Amino acid sequence: MHPCPGTPTPAHSTVTETHVITTSGLTKVYRSRGREVTALDGVDLHVREGEVYGVIGQSGAGKSSLIRCVNLLERPTSGTVTVAGQDLTALAGRGPRAGKELRRARSRIGMVFQHFNLLSSRTVQDNVELPLEILGQAGRARSRKALELLDLVGLADKAKAYPAQLSGGQKQRVGIARALAGDPKVLLSDEATSALDPETTRSILQLLRDLNRQLGLTVLLITHEMDVVKSICDSAALMEKGRIVESGTVSELLATPGSELAAALFPVSGERTGADRTVLDITFQGEAATQPVISQLSRTYNIDISILGAAIDTVGGLQIGRMRIELPGRYEDNVVPVGFLREQGLQIDVVGQENLLVKEGAK
Repeated sequence: MHPCPGTPTPAHSTVTETHVITTSGLTKVYRSRGREVTALDGVDLHVREGEVYGVIGQSGAGKSSLIRCVNLLERPTSGTVTVAGQDLTALAGRGPRAGKELRRARSRIGMVFQHFNLLSSRTVQDNVELPLEILGQAGRARSRKALELLDLVGLADKAKAYPAQLSGGQKQRVGIARALAGDPKVLLSDEATSALDPETTRSILQLLRDLNRQLGLTVLLITHEMDVVKSICDSAALMEKGRIVESGTVSELLATPGSELAAALFPVSGERTGADRTVLDITFQGEAATQPVISQLSRTYNIDISILGAAIDTVGGLQIGRMRIELPGRYEDNVVPVGFLREQGLQIDVVGQENLLVKEGAK
């Protein structure tokens, strides 16, 4: 990953790995009635082969523009988009040959929409067959492929039903089956779960993760829900005002001092109880999450430790624990105990006055 200027550098960069989706200097400016709105401002994105990559941000951050530029549903104002080694922006010419090549390239990129975009007059099977029909595939082959995909997403018994007869989760499964019709290498998900209830959201996210593993799909999803990133993403990026301000694998982010994404993925609260106290946020990963490190610290240095807050969860498939503790005395008085914690391989963030994070990382 390549963090933007000002972004904490991840502990372990993986720039040598194969990137299936790459955007470079991607800019999108919308012009309307004499006004210009910059939706994307020089976005550099690198998505590795076979991972689930989440882009998160508030409304207006540029997430939807980004994902629509990746498959050129929106044409970038400047910059490049490369998918599976092919520069899609080079195919965005006006000639018929360029258009044909771009359509062929798009057929290898599946797209799942927030509001399903199913044709109400077609059956479930016919909706899944639609991309194959556009590609000119014969009827019998289309039918066989559509039924296989419906079975894959758990809707084999709904082939003859119409969208109006389906629940929201079932409609989204049809949308996913349709997105897989062209055997894509990449699946794009545009807020695919934001219109669903929590239980249905979990089932759709699990389906996306299963497809990622079974088919070797690279999945790029956008969301405004941190739980989506926590549930299935291997990597994530935070967007603000059309720019990526932080990115990396989930494990890198959790090991990065001062990471906004890490704090949002795994919040821990608790206020200091008095002046001249040192408050630490400690992140445990893997086996460290089960070790009695705090009790060892207390015994070794004969100090009283207050636990202000703690939580343990699974993030990106990793068992993660976070704890906020308070030590007596100022930070300068606790350099040795803090060093002991770092020697155990723990990520330590020192919370300063007025709860401002002093960036302190493992060396």
